[in-house]
Amino acid sequence: MLDPFLLNLLEDPVDHGPLLYLANREMLYNPRRRVAYEVRESIPVLLPNEARAVDEDEHLTLTSDPTASSTGLSSN
Repeated sequence: MLDPFLLNLLEDPVDHGPLLYLANREMLYNPRRRVAYEVRESIPVLLPNEARAVDEDEHLTLTSDPTASSTGLSSN
């Protein structure tokens, strides 16, 4: 689980927008770019070259997950 303070600071390194945090999947997801970033041992790995593409089915699953929370200061 990521610290709430850290969640307020996180943004996508490419488009600088908010991410969806899916704690149960240990993942941060950018629905605009459809890329997922891994969270390893409570450390977000926000390296563009380590992001993985998300297909349409997974995108729908991730964006409809009721446990997902937004990152960034606007998420308060």
